[in-house]
Amino acid sequence: MIGLFDSGLGGLTVLARVRERMPLADILFFADQANVPYGDRTHAELLKLLQANLARLDARGVDAIVMGCNTSCAVAERYGWPVTRAAVLDLIESAAIAVERGGFSRVGVVATAATVGAGSYGRTIRARVGGIDVVEVPAPALVPLVEAGEIDGELPRATVAEVCGHLPLDLDVLVFGCTHYPVLESHFRAVLGDGITLIDPAFMQAERTAELLGSHANGSGSTEYTTSGDEPTFLANVARMLSAPV
Repeated sequence: MIGLFDSGLGGLTVLARVRERMPLADILFFADQANVPYGDRTHAELLKLLQANLARLDARGVDAIVMGCNTSCAVAERYGWPVTRAAVLDLIESAAIAVERGGFSRVGVVATAATVGAGSYGRTIRARVGGIDVVEVPAPALVPLVEAGEIDGELPRATVAEVCGHLPLDLDVLVFGCTHYPVLESHFRAVLGDGITLIDPAFMQAERTAELLGSHANGSGSTEYTTSGDEPTFLANVARMLSAPV
């Protein structure tokens, strides 16, 4: 069984990509909604949450922990990963691999304030691609919009436009440094046009998960959804995001 973790609903974008690559895998999706949003928390708080969340998945006996939370990965990159029985797949590392393979030279990253403050994206990408230019921009207003279901209309478009206004004009590529942001991809494309490549690290995360587990992950193809927050509301929001009952 694969354990997939995020602070909230954004990790569903990673789940979708993993499911595409591994249709028979049994997946446990855990969202720490009792503590969302993560982006405004201190690194000390986030490290404690990371330790507790990984221990929770380890206790369920998962074969691998697939991170859907960039903010947690950023804290781990800076302070070290907690010891786990299961292998952990780092989402920021997956993003860096995607940037490296694309041959880009001028990279923008939009992420939560905590992720940007940690500087983990810049360090991880530069470690793989020497001399690359990386600009990280915080977008704290986007996660609450997605969690509240404010995906269409003028408010999310205007909020995305405000974020993009802080990006350099000469980017080759923009990386979604939070798994909530691909839900708003149409707004980013409308604001930025077609000249900038958009990278959703979930695709590379799914590829690495399939490479790690291969046929060993084959099961019944079940998905279990669980949260530390209000479960009925969580399940209703998951069903809304997936446009299917859960």
